[in-house]
Amino acid sequence: MLQLASDNYAPVHPEVMAAIGAANLGAAVSYGDDPVSARLQERATEVFGDQARIFPVLNGTGANVISLMAAAPRWGGVIASDIAHVHTDENGAPERVGGLKVLAAPSVEGRIGPDAVDRYAGDIGNVQRAQPAVLSLTQVTELGTVYSPADLKLLADTAHAAGLRVHLDGSRLANAAATLGVGLREITTDVGVDIVSLGAAKNGGMLGEAVVVLADGVVGARGAGGASAGLVEAVPYLRKATMQLASKTRFVSAQLLALLGEPGTPTSGTGESAPLWLRNAAHSNAMGARLRAGVEAAGLAGTVRITCPTDANVVFATLPCAAADRARAHTRFYDWAPGETADRVEVRWMCAWNTTEADVDGFVRALTDAL
Repeated sequence: MLQLASDNYAPVHPEVMAAIGAANLGAAVSYGDDPVSARLQERATEVFGDQARIFPVLNGTGANVISLMAAAPRWGGVIASDIAHVHTDENGAPERVGGLKVLAAPSVEGRIGPDAVDRYAGDIGNVQRAQPAVLSLTQVTELGTVYSPADLKLLADTAHAAGLRVHLDGSRLANAAATLGVGLREITTDVGVDIVSLGAAKNGGMLGEAVVVLADGVVGARGAGGASAGLVEAVPYLRKATMQLASKTRFVSAQLLALLGEPGTPTSGTGESAPLWLRNAAHSNAMGARLRAGVEAAGLAGTVRITCPTDANVVFATLPCAAADRARAHTRFYDWAPGETADRVEVRWMCAWNTTEADVDGFVRALTDAL
């Protein structure tokens, strides 16, 4: 059965699996003091810049919580989109585990602007309110849209001017870079992001993500974030305290290294010369574009209505509920939200690194039949 429910459904990429196997030869020091993790750190500086420090963790929620806890004091708040994963889909982990209040700001097509910072900056110094300490952005957003480098720089500059640090939830960061035609550094370090939750599982990994510290300086006296410890100092202790430090870290590091590339290899490229993260992301994005184009070319516009831009590997659309249920006999996918009327539903179709052109074309035919 074809899966368009999530890129988490995809299998492990063979190159990642081979890297895990290679890391399994013989003994190695535990808790990240192994040669594979050392090479990963070396590679992180090549990809993100000399100041970058990478800390493998077990999952994306853990990466987000550690990043936010490192960037904010116990009394801090996290400004994020009203549909951000840290706000809607992590079971309150930033609040429950991190003790940080999420300060939701209205989004447009998944994105927020500098007004999100302005909305809460007036609370700085008010003991009655959670103190804004971090701006958290999602790239790619939950609606499949992408922030441009200029958008990110404006947001980061606004946050820093208010004394806030900037966190990027990069579970699909690779897809955003592939869409924009830039490297990972150009939409993180170079635009002023301080700390990143780097995704791997959605882009060919087995399990495991990473926290990447990009800038460790205290950002200013106005914001509550200025009172917290240095990020590089804080993350190792938080990783252990939140149960995200793997004893056999080499197997997480091996996956990240397979995706980013070994030290000394190009950080960008085209075709087979490109690093695996880019090849996988570019392919899943292309399948997302093919799916949207196929739906539009099939003449389904009267009954299937695309609801969001298709910037990456996901298509959102509304269609009759009964047709969606019939199409699910061919392809698994999720309902996202109510449709325009009671008999319609908004759905999400998401492609992955292993989605084929035949998969996409077959689903378009099945969808046409279902309608």
